[in-house]
Amino acid sequence: MLPDLKLEDVVTLRKPHPCGGYQWKVVRLGADIGLECLKCGRVVLLTRRELARRAKKIERGGEHEPARS
Repeated sequence: MLPDLKLEDVVTLRKPHPCGGYQWKVVRLGADIGLECLKCGRVVLLTRRELARRAKKIERGGEHEPARS
């Protein structure tokens, strides 16, 4: 089960985005979760169930390391 998420949390997914980034910032909460790629800025929507399946690690807002280019 997916723990409670808050805006600005950073989620590390198991597989990379096509740009090569693994880290995503939570930008929308609701039935669907809005995620913004920290490397390229792309925004996607995932259902809570899909995010729970794909998430590897969740860091509270402000605790993540900056993405390397």
